[in-house]
Amino acid sequence: MAEKFTRWDAADYLETEEDMARYLDACLEEDSGDGSLVRAALNDIARARGMTQLAKDTGLTREGLYRALSATGNPEFSTVFKVIKALKMTLHAAPATPKPRRSPRRKPAGKLAAAAL
Repeated sequence: MAEKFTRWDAADYLETEEDMARYLDACLEEDSGDGSLVRAALNDIARARGMTQLAKDTGLTREGLYRALSATGNPEFSTVFKVIKALKMTLHAAPATPKPRRSPRRKPAGKLAAAAL
């Protein structure tokens, strides 16, 4: 008996808004800097939601969205931003590494003693 395999597709597993947001967040964190992982995530999320409706919501053509979010696509930031807004998602920024907390400035001990007198 031959085994049958199907291609794994992330879009099949993105069922809730939270799933989609967490997936995009993970891809934003792991992207190498060329945007390919973010583009792929947006493509998966768009297909899970429905590319035709997304095209209507963004004012772009369905074919244009497929092309922009494909592995070889190179969408402008305005296109990416339109897609994110149409998906009813937001982007957030945070420092990559938290700054060390500075301790409050304290008066030297000699001045404190003189002030108490």
